[in-house]
Amino acid sequence: MKLTPVPAAMVAVLLLLSAAAPRSAGQALVPGVMIFGDSVVDAGNNNRLATLVRADFPPYGRDFPATHSPTGRFCNGKLATDYTVENLGFSSYPPAYLSEEAQSDNKSLLHGANFASGGAGYLDATAAPYGAISLSRQLEYFREYQSRVAASAGAQRAAALTSGSIYVVSAGTSDYVQNYYVNQMLSATYSPDQFADVLMQPFTSVVESLYGLGARRIGVTSLPPMGCLPASVTLFGGGGGGCVERLNNDSLVFNQKLGVAAGAVQRRLPDLKLVVFDIYQPLLDLVSNPTNAGFFESRRACCGTGTIETSVLCHQGAPGTCTNATGYVFWDGFHPTDASNKVLADALLLQGLQLI
Repeated sequence: MKLTPVPAAMVAVLLLLSAAAPRSAGQALVPGVMIFGDSVVDAGNNNRLATLVRADFPPYGRDFPATHSPTGRFCNGKLATDYTVENLGFSSYPPAYLSEEAQSDNKSLLHGANFASGGAGYLDATAAPYGAISLSRQLEYFREYQSRVAASAGAQRAAALTSGSIYVVSAGTSDYVQNYYVNQMLSATYSPDQFADVLMQPFTSVVESLYGLGARRIGVTSLPPMGCLPASVTLFGGGGGGCVERLNNDSLVFNQKLGVAAGAVQRRLPDLKLVVFDIYQPLLDLVSNPTNAGFFESRRACCGTGTIETSVLCHQGAPGTCTNATGYVFWDGFHPTDASNKVLADALLLQGLQLI
């Protein structure tokens, strides 16, 4: 009997349905998830650091399931990576590697870990002034993590976890907003186009380092429309209320170069699955047409005045903080709400099918 080939579109739908379906423990689509990068994906590592870039106090976490308390996530609830982990079939999230849970219990690490740190960028110099964990240091923690898993679960299971897991790297925004745009020496030395070129070397190094440590499924996020972040509009918008186009253009230039650099790495390492997740367009769509996705506020954030408050400026007593964040695209001056993160995670799932 001749079998009829299944159309690619149908395969994609079936994968999406299987990813979205509820699963019990042990039925995840991949053995684990490893997360690296900045505040967009930090699940609480900065709680353990002597840094002002932290989110371990109210109103952060007020809408996080079950606890409704701060977790260290720069959000009112769940991150896009949390939703992605759920979509992959896990019943718990990769713990922040520096958390008490991860440091005291090796069993908590058997389905991945989160190494991200608010304030980190591709450049180590971006993290340094903020006391954040640089990406190079995050890779060192990952090496330590591998040794701990091997000692706890055996070398064979550790190797399978390393090679089969999905790796998410989210970085770049801090290199611009917390470094390039506010560092006069840096901005005088490089044009935005040249600075994007500078960042391609550490990007390539991170991917190649992960590959050298055994990673084979890596997803890297593009830059968001940086000019649409509420804090960027306030700081760099010159009094205008719309997105800062020059910053958005910088994002587009970086994203184009990121795609080229990723393609070059892929050609050198043909057994590596490497996907660049486009965050730019999905978030720009939310900002430009919020009502299409059920939102009503895309210019001001929920916390405080909604213009600049982030981290220590977004606190329990910040005047004007909204009571219901579900209609807001942004939670604070730089970070999306739980509701936005759900939309973004769905977009990532569609883009990352080849990693599953």
